[in-house]
Amino acid sequence: VQLQASGGGLVQAGGSLRLSCAASGLPLRVMGWSRQPPGTELEFVASITSGGAINIADSVKGRFTISRDNAKSAFYLQMNSLKVEDTAVYYCKGQTESGKIYWGQGTLVTVSS
Repeated sequence: VQLQASGGGLVQAGGSLRLSCAASGLPLRVMGWSRQPPGTELEFVASITSGGAINIADSVKGRFTISRDNAKSAFYLQMNSLKVEDTAVYYCKGQTESGKIYWGQGTLVTVSS
């Protein structure tokens, strides 16, 4: 499985960004995003299952949404009302039916005040 993340960049606080993750290889049962703010640990952001069940971290609930496009083998993270504290390297990840987890490369999101 290969995951390719894109869409990061520099945005002002209050702005929006959409991250994309293109998946290839085996079908994924769970797809999601995690992030690592500067100097801190990796943290969960959002996930979506093949059945459409969604889980969103409390810190971004109401501002971020996760979606998937099965036809394109891709999934997305729409980030609205961005805050400075959302600054982080965002990683996409996928879990296969067998439970194995794969990670994409990170994409940097920088939110300026």
